[in-house]
Amino acid sequence: MLKEFKEFAIKGNMIDMAVGIVIGAAFGAIISSLVDDIIMPIVGLLIGGVDFSTIVLGPLNVGLFINAIVKFLIIAFALFLVVKGINSMKRKEEAKPSAPPKPSKEEVLLTEIRDLLKK
Repeated sequence: MLKEFKEFAIKGNMIDMAVGIVIGAAFGAIISSLVDDIIMPIVGLLIGGVDFSTIVLGPLNVGLFINAIVKFLIIAFALFLVVKGINSMKRKEEAKPSAPPKPSKEEVLLTEIRDLLKK
């Protein structure tokens, strides 16, 4: 079982997934900073100096919830663009005409026999 796990862990898929998780976590931190430190203060100023992180309705932190929604929308849009780019690259590769496969030895021999019989 240890050998099977080692083979699984060394496969490219698991390593790619681990790299994706690490990059995703870093990307999430960047988006959090973008929303908290740049976008929401600008939106707050445009609305009239409102600091969204301080909006509280009773025990509910509505401002933090609004920040979380904005973060989600930015991350979802960024992932949409990444997936769209990957899909367009895949379609381009699929659309490339591939060279016809080389005939097998049997096909070559049969073609030669056919040509000889025609003569």
